[in-house]
Parts: sequence; structure tokens; C-alpha cells
Amino acid sequence: MRLRVEFTTEPFDLDEAPTHAVVAREVIQAAELDAVDVGPFGNTAEGGADEVLTAVDSLLRQALASGATRVSLQVNVIEGKTP
Repeated sequence: MRLRVEFTTEPFDLDEAPTHAVVAREVIQAAELDAVDVGPFGNTAEGGADEVLTAVDSLLRQALASGATRVSLQVNVIEGKTP
């Protein structure tokens, strides 16, 4: 199964990326995922289910430990969907 994760971390800072946002992006960029797209208002990545779920676990733990007060995420099956 292939998954896509989309996420943002808060609080926002329009002048400089907060530590929690940088950490979250680094987690996703270091994970064994493909189609990674990081931006100022949202981030996406795709990969196998195990890889995405492992990255999401690490992303949540590290972003919260780095000062995030909210992590909004959505995970979608993009391939291999079962009925």
C-alpha cells in the first residue's frame, strides 16, 4: 500500500521557521520517502505504508518535543486501496 502524508506544525512564525517546523521537515526529508515537498504552509511526502507510518511517528514525537503546540496531518491511501 502506498500513502501520502500532508502536515503542518504550529504555532506559525512568518518571519522565521520555528524549531518545530524545521525538525518536522528534517524528519520527513531523512525518511525513506519519495515525492517529498516542503513549503512554508504545508508539507507532503509519499511512500510505502511502513515508511510513512514510521516517519509520522517520528515527526509527531520530535515536533512536539521541539515546541509544536499543534500538528495537523492527513494520511491518504494513494495506491493499492482495498475495498
